[in-house]
Parts: sequence; C-alpha cells; structure tokens
Amino acid sequence: MPVADADAIVEVADRLFAAIEQGDISMVQQIWADDIVVWKTGDRDRDKDRALRVITWFMNTTTKRRYEILDRELFDGGFVQQHVLHADGRNGGSISMRVCLVVKLGVNGLISRIDEYFDPAELAPLLGSTGSQGE
Repeated sequence: MPVADADAIVEVADRLFAAIEQGDISMVQQIWADDIVVWKTGDRDRDKDRALRVITWFMNTTTKRRYEILDRELFDGGFVQQHVLHADGRNGGSISMRVCLVVKLGVNGLISRIDEYFDPAELAPLLGSTGSQGE
C-alpha cells in the first residue's frame, strides 16, 4: 500500500517549495517528520534540527527565492524533482543552481527523507561575508 496517494504527494511537494520561496520556516517544520533525515552532496546525514538550521540560514541569507521545476516524477511514497533554484542574496550575489531531490514521505504523510544533489560550489555567490551554511 502506498504511503500517500499521488495527489497527497504533489500537495506536500508544492507546500515544501512554496514555504521555502516565501521564507516560511514554520511550514517547513510542519511538513517534515520529527525523525527526518536530510542528506546533501558531499555531506553527512542531518537530523531535523541541523537541517532546519541550514534552511533557516538559506532563508536569512537570501531576499528572493524561486524554483523553476524542470521535472517531477512520483514514485510509491515520494517524488524525484529536478529544478533550478534561483535566489538573490542579501550580499548582492545571486545563484541559479541546478538541483535534484529525492523525497520520501513516511506513513504519516510527512517528509521523512530528503537526498539533495547539487554542486556546493554554486552557493559561493551567497557566501560573501555571511559565513558558512548554518554550521
């Protein structure tokens, strides 16, 4: 039996990206399971608190965020999405970073795992004098 039906998966996906675009960290917290694991290229698994610190850093470092979805494919219990993340930094820098995510939902319908693939060097224009990525 699937973790969630296709409509529920699409709704969670749309809510996640809208929350990040709008800088709504509380919505991100609501749709992430307490035991979520977030992994990104070249890093170790992060728990919810550590992953929220990183996403909060990103929201605080940028003034505008927009996802250009290139492809989204659903699978039983989640989705794979390729997108270009466009963001303008408070330091005047901007990025257009190609990203691939594999997102799994738990039986409760909340996001239980995110595997994120991107080139971390593409974040450099946002770093400037703002420091490291939430760590």
